[in-house]
Amino acid sequence: MRPTAPLILITAATALAAGTLTACGGGSGGDPDTVKVAYNRSTDNKIRFKDAHLEAAKKQFEKDHPGKKIKLIPIQAPDNDYATKAQQMMRSPKTAPDLVYEDTFRINSDIKAGYLKPLDTYLPQWDQWGQFVGTAKAAARAEDGNTYGIPDGTDTRGLWFNKAIFAKAGLPADWQPKNWAEILDAARTVRKKVPGAIPLNVYTGKGPGEAAVMQGFEMLLYGTGEDPLYDPSAKKWVAAGKGFQDSLDFVRTVYSEKLGPDVSDALDPNVGTRVATEWFPEGRLAISLDGSWMGQNWVNKGPKEWPDWSRELAQTPMPTQNGQAPGKVSMSGGWAWSIPQKSRNPDLAFDFIKTLQTKENATQWCVVAAQIAVRKDVAAEPEYLKSMPGIDFFTGLVQYTHYRPALPVYPQVSTAIGEAMEKVTTGDASAAEAAKAYNDQLKTIVDGAVVTK
Repeated sequence: MRPTAPLILITAATALAAGTLTACGGGSGGDPDTVKVAYNRSTDNKIRFKDAHLEAAKKQFEKDHPGKKIKLIPIQAPDNDYATKAQQMMRSPKTAPDLVYEDTFRINSDIKAGYLKPLDTYLPQWDQWGQFVGTAKAAARAEDGNTYGIPDGTDTRGLWFNKAIFAKAGLPADWQPKNWAEILDAARTVRKKVPGAIPLNVYTGKGPGEAAVMQGFEMLLYGTGEDPLYDPSAKKWVAAGKGFQDSLDFVRTVYSEKLGPDVSDALDPNVGTRVATEWFPEGRLAISLDGSWMGQNWVNKGPKEWPDWSRELAQTPMPTQNGQAPGKVSMSGGWAWSIPQKSRNPDLAFDFIKTLQTKENATQWCVVAAQIAVRKDVAAEPEYLKSMPGIDFFTGLVQYTHYRPALPVYPQVSTAIGEAMEKVTTGDASAAEAAKAYNDQLKTIVDGAVVTK
C-alpha cells in the first residue's frame, strides 16, 4: 500500500528485527545551514519519481535560500521497515532528520512516542494552509488538537480489471459487481476459463504490512457496517464480530480456492511491485483490489512503460458486502511532511515544506505521483484534471471513502489484523479462529477497553 501510494547507492545498512534496511546518508548532529530530509524509497530500483521531485525542490530551495542546503536521506525499505528506521533516527538529536515523511496513520503513535513537533506556531503565518481541505487537515491532527504534519495528497481504492482476460472468460467489459459474491464468481470464472491467469489479487498477511490491512482487509470490513473497527461515540475499539469474521472468510476463500496468487507470492513484502510491474502489464492478472495511484507505474517514465494500460485495464467500485447502502466502499490515506521533535533546524525545515507546497509544486506532485489532491486550488487545475486516465473515477470515490482510526495504538491493531489475515491465507486457522486470536490481542493492546457490536 501505499497504504498509501508506493514511493519510489545505498551507503549505510542497519540490520533490525524487522528486517534489513538501507538508507543514503544519515545524521551526525546539526549543521544550522542544512535541512536533512528523510523519506521512503521504493524497493523497486526503477521507481524514482519521488527522488526526482525532491531533487527539483531541493534545487529551487537552495536557489531561493543562498547558503542553505537540503540533504536528502532516502530509506529504501518496505513501509513497515521504513517506519522502524525513521523512528530509530528520530530518537537521538545526533541522527534525527529535520523533516520526515510520515504515513498519516502513524502520526499519532509517533506523537505519543515523543518523536514529532507540533506545527501550529507556523500555520497562522502561512498563506497556503487555507487551501487544504478539512479532511486532509484532520488526518494530520492529533488527539491534543495540534497539527503535526502537512499532507501532500490522498488516495482512494477500487477494483482494477483486465478487459482482455474478462473477454476470454466471457465476463462483461463494463463489469460492476454488486456484492462480494459477484467478485468471487468472476474470479472463479477466470480460473476455469483462462488457465494460467491469476484471477484475483487481495493483499494479505504480515509482509505487505499496511497495504494488506488497508486495501485488503479494511476495504472488505468497511463494507460490512458502520464503524466496524473503532466506535467514536463509545471511544472504544470494536471487538471482531460477524463483519470482521466475514472479511477474513473472504480472504480465506480467495486463497483456499486458489483464486489469488500463490501464497508465497501473496505474503511477499514486495507483492505490490509485482502487481504493478509484472502481473498487470504482462496480462497475467485479472482483478486487483488496488489504489488510485496505479497508473503512475506506467506513465512519466515509471518503472514499467505501458502505453496501452488505460485501454487494457478498467476500474469499478468495490461493492459493500451484500450491496447494502451506500453500495460502494473505499479507503483513503495519505502521507505528510513532519518535523521531528529533535530536529536541529525546525524553522528551516518548515521553509522547505513551503517550497514543496507551492501551488506549482503541489500540482506537479499530484501529477507525477497519481495523488488525489488535498488542496482546493490544485483540484481545480487543468493539469491535474487531465493528468491521468481514471482520475475522475477515483476522485468520485471520495464520497464513499473511509479513514483509518488516527489513534496511537492503530499500528499495533494493524499488525494484529495482518497476523489474522496471514493465518487464514496459509490455512493455519479458520476465520473464526483467527478472529478470536485477534480479539485476544486487541484486548491486550487496549487494556480490555473494547465494545462488541
